[in-house]
Order: sequence, then C-alpha cells, then structure tokens
Amino acid sequence: MALVALLIPCFVISFDVTHSCQNADNFVGASSPGDIVIGGLFAVHGKMLHPEEHPMRPVIQNCAGFEIQVFLQTLAMIHAIEMINNSTLLSGIILGYEIYDTCAEVTKAMGAALRFLAKFNASKDTVEYKCNYSDYIPRIKAVIGSSYSEIAMAVSRILNLQLIPLVSHASSAEILSDKIRFPSFLRTVPSDFYQTRGMVRLIHRSGWNWIGLIATDDDYGRSALESFGIQAMANKVCIAFKEMLPAYLSDGTINAKVNQALEKIVKETRVNVIVVFLRQFHVTKLFKKAIERNIHKIWIASDNWSAAVKITSIPNIKHLGTVVGFAYKSENMSTFHDFLKTLHLQPTENNMFLKEYSVLLSTCAHVEDQDLNKCISNYSQENLIYQAGIRSQIWRDDFLMANIEPGFIQSTMLAVHAIAYAVREQCKDRDCKNPVAFAPWEKVKSTCSRKCRPGQMKKVSASPHTCCYECVNCPEDHYTNQTDMDYCFLCNNKTHWAPVNSTTCYKKTVEYLSWNDWFAILLIILSGLGVVLIFAISTIFTRNLDTPVVKASGGLTVCYVILLCHFFIFASTGFFIGEPREFKCKSRQAFFGISFALCISCILMKSLKILLAFSFDPKLQNFLKCLYKPIPIVVTCTGIQVVICTFWVIFRSPFVEQKFFIRRVIILECNEGSIVAFGVILSYIAALAFICFIFAFKGRKLPENYNEAKFITFGMLIYFIAWITFIPVYTTTFGKYRPAVEITVILISNYGILCCNFLPKCYIILYKQETNTKSAFLEIIYNYSSKSVGSLTVNQISSESNCTNPQYPITNSCCKSEKNPVNGNCHFEVSKHSLIREKVPPKNTAGPISRKRLSSI
Repeated sequence: MALVALLIPCFVISFDVTHSCQNADNFVGASSPGDIVIGGLFAVHGKMLHPEEHPMRPVIQNCAGFEIQVFLQTLAMIHAIEMINNSTLLSGIILGYEIYDTCAEVTKAMGAALRFLAKFNASKDTVEYKCNYSDYIPRIKAVIGSSYSEIAMAVSRILNLQLIPLVSHASSAEILSDKIRFPSFLRTVPSDFYQTRGMVRLIHRSGWNWIGLIATDDDYGRSALESFGIQAMANKVCIAFKEMLPAYLSDGTINAKVNQALEKIVKETRVNVIVVFLRQFHVTKLFKKAIERNIHKIWIASDNWSAAVKITSIPNIKHLGTVVGFAYKSENMSTFHDFLKTLHLQPTENNMFLKEYSVLLSTCAHVEDQDLNKCISNYSQENLIYQAGIRSQIWRDDFLMANIEPGFIQSTMLAVHAIAYAVREQCKDRDCKNPVAFAPWEKVKSTCSRKCRPGQMKKVSASPHTCCYECVNCPEDHYTNQTDMDYCFLCNNKTHWAPVNSTTCYKKTVEYLSWNDWFAILLIILSGLGVVLIFAISTIFTRNLDTPVVKASGGLTVCYVILLCHFFIFASTGFFIGEPREFKCKSRQAFFGISFALCISCILMKSLKILLAFSFDPKLQNFLKCLYKPIPIVVTCTGIQVVICTFWVIFRSPFVEQKFFIRRVIILECNEGSIVAFGVILSYIAALAFICFIFAFKGRKLPENYNEAKFITFGMLIYFIAWITFIPVYTTTFGKYRPAVEITVILISNYGILCCNFLPKCYIILYKQETNTKSAFLEIIYNYSSKSVGSLTVNQISSESNCTNPQYPITNSCCKSEKNPVNGNCHFEVSKHSLIREKVPPKNTAGPISRKRLSSI
C-alpha cells in the first residue's frame, strides 16, 4: 500500500518571536504527558489577526481577545483529568492532554486536527494516507471541543478519517446528530432541536406570534434558523424578519450588519420579541448599540449566551427590556473553585494559556475588577511580546470565579469523564499502559455507562455526571423500543399492557363469558337439563290429563303456562352468555324478569285458590272469594313488571361497556344502565314471592298427599335463600364470570320452584297411582273436611256451652275444676262420628261439602 506522508507545518504562539514557529510543540496551548492523551480544542481567543502584508503567506497568525470564560473551560478540562488521575477510576492509567486554541477560526482548528491525526511515536508529525486505519495509532485517542458548531463540523469531518471521537461540550447544531456525516461526533449538550422546540413552545404559550430572528451567518446560525422555522410553522408562530450577522469579528462588515439589524428592529414596531442565535461577542456588540438607541424588547437567548457573564455585565443592560434564555444544567462547582484557588501554584511552562493570563493580569493590574475583563480582551498576543517576562503576583481568584459559566464548565468536565469511562471499558482486558493497546475507533461506541437495551431506561446514579447512569427495567405498563432512553413510554392503559422490561405494548385480550368457557358450558348443560325436565313433566301431565292430581294442579292450561314460564327462564340464561351485544343487554333482564313475574303470579293464583278451597272460616272465605280473580291477578301482576321493564329500557337502557381494571384484559359486559331499576325488578319479584309464600304457608296443613301449599312454601324459601345470597356475591364479583353468578342464582331458584311444584305430583302419578284416583281423592278430602267441620263445630259449642246437658253425647260431663282444670276452662271431647251423624248428617250435609271442595280445587 502506498503511503503518502504529509508534513504538518509548524506553528507557534510565542512571546519572544512574532510569527515564525521554531517547532511544532510551540503550537500547543497546554499539554501534559500520559499513557492515553486526550486532545482539546477551545476558542481561548475571540478572533485571529489578519496580516496586512501582500502577498499573503500560509502562516497561522496570532490571535486577540483573550476570553476568560473559555480559558476557564480549558482549566475545567485539566482539573477533570487531574481528578481522574488521582482517583481509582482508571486503576493506574494516566491521562494526558494536548489543548489547542482555535481562536474561533476553522483554519486554525484544522491545523490542530492535523496534528491530532499524526502517527504516534513518529519521528515527524506526519499523517499517513491509508485505505484501512484499523491498525493506525494516532497521537491522541479522543478530542474534546470545540466551542462552536461550525468548527466542530469541520474538525469532525477530518477526524472521521480515523474515527477519532470528538466530544463537544458546547456545539449544539442539529446537523451534528447525523451519524452518517458525523459518525464519531458526540456531545454532552443537547441538540438545537430541543432548544428551538423549547423556544417556540415558550413563545406560543406566551401568546406571541409575530417575532424577529437574528443569527450568525454560519453553519450554527443557519441550522438553528431552519430548525426554529420548522417548529414555528407547526405552532403557528410567524417570523417577521431574519437578520444574519457575519460569523467572525474580523469581518469588516460586522458593524454595518449590526446597525442594519437594529434598523430592522426599530422599523418593525409590532415586533416586540427577538430570538437571538449569536455568539457572545456578537451579542455584546448588538446589545451595546441597542442600549444606545434605547431599544426596549423581549430577547429570547440561545444557550450559547443566555448565562454569559460578559453579557450580564454590560452597562445599563436592564434598559434593553427582558431577556429570557435556556441554559445548560450545572452541578456543584466547589471542587473547581478549590482548584482555581491553587492556580497560582500551577506551573506555566506547559500551559501557554495560564502564562498569557498571568501576563495579562500584570498588564491590567491597575484596572478594577469590573473593568478587568474588558482590559484583558483588548490585548492581542502581539501586544504582549515585550511583557512576556512579567508574572502577576496577584491572581484575583474572585475575578475568575465571578466569570465561571457553570453550564459550560459542567459539560466540559462531563466530556472528560465520558472519555475516561470509555477508556476504562476498553482497558478491562488489555494493558493500556501501552499506548498502542487500542485504537481510537474502538472507543467510539464506548460511554461512561453501557447502553441501556430496549425495555430499559436510564436512571442517573450517585455520580454527579449525567453521562453516568444505571439501566433499570421499565415497570409494568411501560416500554422503550430504543436504546439509551431517558424514560419509559406509558402504554394506553385502556387498550394495551406491557410486562416489566418490555419493548412494546401488547393489546389487551377482550374477555367475556364465552360459549366455550368451561363454566358457561356447565351452566348451559344445567339449563338444558331443566328444559328436558320441563318437557318430561309436560309429557307426564299430558298423558295423565284426567287424573285428580293434574286437575288439582289447576288443569293443563295453568300447568302449561307455568311450565312455559320455567322454559323461558331457562332460555333467558343464554342471553347472559356470549359476546355482549346491545340487544342482549337490553332484553336479558327484561326477559328473565317478566318470565319470573308471570311464573310467580300463576303460583300466587294457585296458592290463593288452594287456600280458598280448604278454608272453613266464613269471614276468610268471603274475603278470598272477593280476592280470587285468576286472570286479572296474573295479568295485573305480570303487567306491572312489563311496565317497569319498559320504563327501564326507554329511560336508562342497559348498554355494552368495556372494563379496564384488569391489567391484561378488557372485560366486555353489559352495564345495567340503572342499578335502581335492576333492583326494582328483583324487589318486585321478591314481593310477589313473599305474598305467595304467606298464602302457601297458611295452607301448609292441607291434605297430606295433595298438599301443594307446603311445596310452594319450600319453593319460595329456596328462591329467597338464592337471591339473598346473590346480592353480596354479585356486588363483590368482577370480571367475566360476573354474569355467571346471576345465571347460577336463576337456575337455583328456577329449579327449586319447578321441582317443588311438579316433582311431587309426578311422583304420585308414576309411583302412587292408587292414590291418584277419584275415590281416594274424595276420601282424603272427606276426612279433611270432616276434621275441619268438627273442629269448627266444637269451637262453636265451646263458646256457647255453659255446663248444661249437651244435645250430643259427650264423653265427659261438665268438668270439675278440681278434677280436670285446663287454664280455668272446661275441656270437651266430642265424638266425631256422633257429631257428624247427629249434627251434620252425611246424606244431606257432609256429601255436598266434600263435593263442593273437590269441584273448587
């Protein structure tokens, strides 16, 4: 492979010669040896002097305008490196540094960049041209800088040749985030994208929509204007004018451009908000002239100058109006303050910046602190040639501390620590005392902390540096789908969920009591068995239509109506299973409620009829006769339920609802619309059942073999127990099985009433056929009627008797109090047969009574 050696010109900043450099090392502003050397690029001077001689020669000129704030940034880099060397972070590996002054010029920065690319331990500062730099070891492993985005773009492009990391502490242009054009560029400050977005949001929320823009005519200014313009358009903020100022102070047109910008501001009287993307020295010139012209506006400051000491110290700065800006985050500066207090003890042989600062202090010793900054910046390197031997004995620590810009100091120290942590990762399994142990490109992807994987987020650790963090898993219902995310995104809790350490959100499963669910299948089987039982009972009753049991049950029509109601109740359970639909939700409770009301109404009518048939109390019998109207009772009782359900469906109709309280599941269920209406339906059925229960309970002592009232009582008790249990269980059950609770109660109550009403009759029809005859039935009723009439006659005789001779044979005469007292009254034992024979002759009285009772059942 052909090698081309490029000789790097030698430049020097010297205090005893004018322009020529004696050797390349004089070009270095500050240096210190080490196992691993880090480069630095800082605009310690604000501008580079241009020669007046013609023709021009390719010589790097001296610089002017010593910048105290940038000088402090170089000291922050040195301080951070010394802190790391004195710690156990790198386990004995010593970091060195080479810091160069760019003088805010790309040309001078490129000279330093070429020196960075020079091969390690080469006899001359040469850069070899190769097709593959994987094994090439340059003099430095990484570079910190520069202060300006335009310089960072140029330097980064040349460092890309060997993928040497450039970690900037101040360059914020959005274009530098492009990893295709700037693969080895990193930074410890946010991109201008976030700054311009914050500015536009501030302007928008403040109600401003007509603003002006002033920016530098360089890559930084143009990139900021483009980003701001896009954000402004999206937020309906209009830009009245844009003014561009030359990027360099050495430009002869800068004063004219500043005046032109001020004229525009004065002319646009409706513009009261000005956004400024300028370097600090541009802002100083602009504001001084604006104060002279008494311009009063709201100024939106970029992070480059928002906290600049030289801006805040401009005389009468308050007359400008209001300055609102965005600044970098800063931490405790106490260790750096301590470092500055010992600055006078630092050697100046390898730190030309410190040496120059010492000379400037001596030169400006007569100046007060408030004017010292101006005095120092007015001197050029050429002016100081004859004062090089003077070193100030008064360091003015307070002056340095007053000029600290914490944001830039912090970001500079962060850049050093980021490189140090990357070195530590690379040196875990190799000897980094040897400078050729690894190439710079191996460190490009290394950081203070390992990258957080998708599903994790960064959590700032105890370290004061934001580049150093821990990776923690995203909690439930949160996710990240990229590496190194600052926070986890929240899933839409209504429709999606995510487990711990998730890289995506998962759609929640929609659940309801489906037809293929095991519990639903069990309930369907039970409902089906109920339907089969109904058909079996119907068949038995139809085949035994003329038997006394069927007739005593109210006849086939009443039985069919009740059995049909039971069928509808079993069928209504199907409306509670499957995907809830609007029709299902609206009809299921009404269908069940009306069917149950009709069923209970028919049973109520039967209970009333039984009580009427076997009642021998004249007063009660007359009352029951007036009350007993079968069809009106059934129609009225059922009609009330129909009205309730109709009002419910019209005014507070049930609807399909999604419930999101379960993390991974959406529960699809019917919302009843009105719990009150639902309660009224159940309460009404319960009221009918209670009345039915009272009537049936009154007739519990009717003939044993045909005692429907007793079984109706049992059926109503089962109903009450089931629905009383239903209330607490239903209100405390959540999820897809909630409808199953109601189905279960419906089945229990329906089975209870059905079995209690019909199974005893079926048993008599099938297994006690000898009792299911007319003669047996008449005999039982005759005996019961005889008992009832005898009991009634005895009661009447007891009330009329006063110890006289009875008209009928009595086993005991008037009792004696001393022999058989019962509560002080006489006790009579009347012969049933003689009572019937003599008082109620069977031929004329008992027979008709029995037939009357039979015909009324």
